[in-house]
Amino acid sequence: MCIDFRAADARIAELIARDQLPGVAVCALGPDGARFARGYGFRDAGRAAAVDPDTMFGIASMSKSITALAVSILEAEGKLSWDDPVSHYFPNFRVPGAARDAVTLRTLAEHTSGIPPMEPLEWSIAMNTPGRDGEWIRAMRASAPNDMRTIDQVIDYIANCAYPTVGAPGENMSYCNEGYAVLSYVVDQAAGMPLEAFCAERIFRPLGMLRTVMDDDCAGARALAGGNITSLFEKDDGGALTCDDAWSVLPPFRGCAMVKSTARDMAAYYRCLSNSGVHEGRQALPRAAVDALVGPSVPARKIACYGLGLYKRAKCGHVICEHDGGLHGVSSKGGLLLGEGWGFAVLCNLGEADMDEIMWTLYNAVMGLPLDTSHRWFVPAGRPFSDPQMLTGRFVGHEGVPAVATVSLEAGAPAAVVGDHATRLVYCGGTRFLAMDAAEPERLRARLEFFIRNGRAWGVRCGSRIFMREDEAES
Repeated sequence: MCIDFRAADARIAELIARDQLPGVAVCALGPDGARFARGYGFRDAGRAAAVDPDTMFGIASMSKSITALAVSILEAEGKLSWDDPVSHYFPNFRVPGAARDAVTLRTLAEHTSGIPPMEPLEWSIAMNTPGRDGEWIRAMRASAPNDMRTIDQVIDYIANCAYPTVGAPGENMSYCNEGYAVLSYVVDQAAGMPLEAFCAERIFRPLGMLRTVMDDDCAGARALAGGNITSLFEKDDGGALTCDDAWSVLPPFRGCAMVKSTARDMAAYYRCLSNSGVHEGRQALPRAAVDALVGPSVPARKIACYGLGLYKRAKCGHVICEHDGGLHGVSSKGGLLLGEGWGFAVLCNLGEADMDEIMWTLYNAVMGLPLDTSHRWFVPAGRPFSDPQMLTGRFVGHEGVPAVATVSLEAGAPAAVVGDHATRLVYCGGTRFLAMDAAEPERLRARLEFFIRNGRAWGVRCGSRIFMREDEAES
């Protein structure tokens, strides 16, 4: 296969310049070893230290598939089952109104437990991260009921949460960091060792991921990095870059978001998943464990389906499994082409940056598609939605400072204010819409999917979280 990575390199550099990203590392590993590995930009406040493929970054929620893989390895060894009720491991765990036996390890991993968007992860960051200040941090500290430092505090909050659930267990997918916090401690119990040690012993070392660590304060990452670790960047309200080294500390959310790694290591991880657990010619991971994450139990369709720590979708005859992540100073995306021996990673040191187009460029280069081919799975239907009156209302999610989506009709067509952004809704079939910025029509602000019952929307999935209709949430 002749792959033009020179053209991909040029396009990636253009995207980085367009979005004013400080530092990015990318890697695409194929069946015959390293094919493309490159660093762009800088990793320090002085803009003097260059990023390379072995620079350590945070990977944030890309950590979730690693935790899911740890659970799957333990299942392959007969030490637990994905279908175990969570209450077997934590007797006090419950989702209000749900049958205790119905909330299983699987529903936590697939984000279908019914747990609504809630605040514990944000409270944990605000209460436990030194050297961080700002309006958001102060708001979180003011509302926190405790320091949210232990898993028991997280479980207690879930059990007594006043927000309504977003469906029965197994019914609706709504992204839930708290579920992966709980899974981290399930691994501790089943493995007889901390999740961090299990991942190092059973995943990182067998795959040669020698610059990868799961830690809660960045001390382990700094020890591995030998100085080649990035600082953290954000953009202020005026668009200027700010820089610090205040890595997020969120103790109970270990397997949810706390891995630090390199683009080269993470591409090797995804390539191994693509190869059914084979790394450098040997079975480094149990095939049954890898199949649980990327195998046929998770359907491959044009519209992505979330399985165990990874989204799975079909595109032009290929099957892609992927996940992204974001924290303070961290934006990341990793993926694989299933069964083709390709793994990819894109790591950036700017918070709240979109890595999609850079990753799509790598996919497209390998898949033989034009490099600017879009991989959006919400595709405009070319016609209006027939019942727009069903969509109107105010929908609220409580993950951190409450997030709001307000839908109204303008000249008979649905429009939405998502956060602070006025958008026009472009119908994409079913009850799915792209929320495009009203002032910048080419800029996507959110993907919306409405849940309709008795003639009106009771909730809307904004991105991956279900926001509840406000009057329904109060009833």
